[in-house]
Amino acid sequence: MTIQNRFKQTAIFSASALALAVASASHAVDFEVGDTTASVYGYAKLDMIYDVDDKLGNSLSHRNISLDDEDAPDGHTDFHAYQSRIGFQTATPVSGSELKTQIEGDFYGSGGGEFRLRHAWGSWNGILAGQTWTNLYGFVAGTPTIDFTGTHGTGNQARQAQLRYTTGNFAVSLEDPDSLGGSETTLQDAVQLDEDVAKSGLPDLIARYTDTSGPFKYSASGVLRQLEYDAAGQEGATVDDDSTTGWGISLEAAMDVTEALTLRGGVIHGEGLGGYQNVSPQTSPAYVNADGDLEAIEATGGTFGASLKAGPGAINAAYSISTVDLDDEEFYGDDADDTFETVHLNYIWSPAERISYGIETSWVGRETKGDGEGDAIRIQGMAMYSF
Repeated sequence: MTIQNRFKQTAIFSASALALAVASASHAVDFEVGDTTASVYGYAKLDMIYDVDDKLGNSLSHRNISLDDEDAPDGHTDFHAYQSRIGFQTATPVSGSELKTQIEGDFYGSGGGEFRLRHAWGSWNGILAGQTWTNLYGFVAGTPTIDFTGTHGTGNQARQAQLRYTTGNFAVSLEDPDSLGGSETTLQDAVQLDEDVAKSGLPDLIARYTDTSGPFKYSASGVLRQLEYDAAGQEGATVDDDSTTGWGISLEAAMDVTEALTLRGGVIHGEGLGGYQNVSPQTSPAYVNADGDLEAIEATGGTFGASLKAGPGAINAAYSISTVDLDDEEFYGDDADDTFETVHLNYIWSPAERISYGIETSWVGRETKGDGEGDAIRIQGMAMYSF
């Protein structure tokens, strides 16, 4: 794998750059309006990026890595404040339960520079409706990073529209099938279909259980999906329609080994996951083969990380890998991505309340079905001021 080629070099480079991440605690400006408690919160964050090799984007993008046999310019500096965000929350007692709402946005729209909606939901008596974190990810396995992409090889740390019911440690949801997991299909050249034939007749069904036992926290979740295409009414189409079932299982765990040391890890596996696997090499969950059959793509990933408190902050290190199995898929050529890897090492500290600084170095690797390889290094600093 690519990581075997440059891990020692990366480790030495990372040590000289330093690293550790401890994000500042959540803050807010609270006020009362009748029975409602309202909070305005957010932060301004500057990201200072130097890409030693390829220009990797506003947040790490493995697809921007050049393969070893490709020539590309190296050495790129970028500063931006796109992760800065603002949010508004309310809590109101209603009929024996608490009605909560949240609306939040940042400036990562269109890859950076445009305001976008992150959260918009309401919750009462265990019933949540709106857009928020997908129920598949339990926020247990992720090691803190400065880079916005973060660790991967787990359920996606992203948001989509859903209807969710939570009771105790268990939550079940019906979620939009098109936005995150995706219903789009990749088509064989021999199959005469329009790209818009893919559809989902049913929402994605996701269930998750999260619990804590002493210093140990864990989360287990699963997703069930319907994937299909329908060529009805398409003149000249060589195939009609087909469907298949997508599914996935995600496991996460974290252990406070000592007061200073925390270990975290997570795995995900399934078929037809698409974007539900965070930073997947192939975001399409399925493809239509030459016979017109819809085939779900198998995906597997994992991450392992550690955080060690040091001084006013913490040192964080993590390794992540996301893969898709294309070995038996003749449709995908040798240049198709099948493996993404990342090593993060950072130090983030808080010199005062509401203020966080950090420095991070990252190694990222990319492999293709035809055994092509490439890797790159990024150095990143941050300054974040919360309110």
